[in-house]
Amino acid sequence: MTGTGGSEQGAGPALPPGQRASSTWRASHYGRVPVVDPETWSLTVCGATREPGLLVLDLAALAELPFVEVDAGLHCVDRHSVTGIRWGGVRLRDVVELAPPEDGALHALLAARRGYTSSVLVEDLLHPDALLATHADGAPLSPEHGWPARVVLPHLYGFKGPKWIAEISYHHEAQPGYWESRGYHPRGRVDLEERWAHQE
Repeated sequence: MTGTGGSEQGAGPALPPGQRASSTWRASHYGRVPVVDPETWSLTVCGATREPGLLVLDLAALAELPFVEVDAGLHCVDRHSVTGIRWGGVRLRDVVELAPPEDGALHALLAARRGYTSSVLVEDLLHPDALLATHADGAPLSPEHGWPARVVLPHLYGFKGPKWIAEISYHHEAQPGYWESRGYHPRGRVDLEERWAHQE
């Protein structure tokens, strides 16, 4: 797929503060696009979980959860935005409900293939538009855009939502991810323009 949802900017939704419209949805990621075998792909939920043990979801288990669609933009911290993408997948709060964090574990580290990580609050995973996305604009994600699954957090900047997601781990203290350890904001809310750590 070309991922052109949101390329017609004229009468589309208003852009967040400080953002400019992008005419195309260009792939941006850390490292090379991994080769993922759908037969062996899985998502693990671990760390400070309420019940001991791991939750491991493969694509078949994921397909048993309710499929939803959300119209939302993708906002890069470098100030370009693609609006009007129709994301499809599973609400992250449904995944969290299968393996909730223990009391006081308010942070999550999202880990993807090839070592990329991002740090978010558990409450951001519970946002009604937060998805474990498998589709965009009615078609399965392309490998460049995160197939077979990526995290979509429309209220946060794009670096917070890893493509090729492999693990969600809960923690009592924030665990800086790839960009957070390089000076990017620990929360990354788009509406507040939380781009850099010094803004705290």
